[in-house]
Amino acid sequence: MVYITEFPMFLASVLLISLSGVLMPGPLFAITIKKAAKSKISGALIAIGHGVVEFPLMFLIFFILSEVEVPMIAQIAVGLVGGALMIFMGVQTYHNRHRQEAFTISPKRDSVIAGIYTTAANAGFILWWLTIGTTLILNAKLFGLLGFSIFAGVHWFTDFAWYTAAAFLIFKSQRFWNDRVRMGITLFCVVVFIGFGAFFMGSALWSLLA
Repeated sequence: MVYITEFPMFLASVLLISLSGVLMPGPLFAITIKKAAKSKISGALIAIGHGVVEFPLMFLIFFILSEVEVPMIAQIAVGLVGGALMIFMGVQTYHNRHRQEAFTISPKRDSVIAGIYTTAANAGFILWWLTIGTTLILNAKLFGLLGFSIFAGVHWFTDFAWYTAAAFLIFKSQRFWNDRVRMGITLFCVVVFIGFGAFFMGSALWSLLA
């Protein structure tokens, strides 16, 4: 499998992929919208709750991959599946660009607890880390524990920055999340998902044929 061996370039790819994931409307963003109507710091608290689940999972995957010699064929398979999933997500996001998703999440739940509960109960979150996330962690292994830790921090910080900013802006102006903003974010996600999905699949196929 072909890896990004320059750390700054790797972090840039992590930032773009992480942003494309967090910007997509989903359960965490839905609960952020609900909480933001009453609290401008709800997004930060929800991101902290999200991190309570995400950090242990990231480090668990990293240490498992560090202890076990992952066969090249398995790495290629992860790259193919992760890349295919990213392309699928991009295509689905484009097809659903005019659809308004509805989520039924209780706004009474404490923000940190809501972040923990919503993350842990989200099957898509687990699937993302078992495919796309694992592909990124396999690349992060090249830079050791310190490099991986920076990767983990950057990935989570994108969640924190987005949910914090979104909650603050929604609290200040309920009209922030309008159709123009939503469409711009959606198209950004589509480009990033399909572009990096093609890169992951292409590099995995290149390794398979090399």
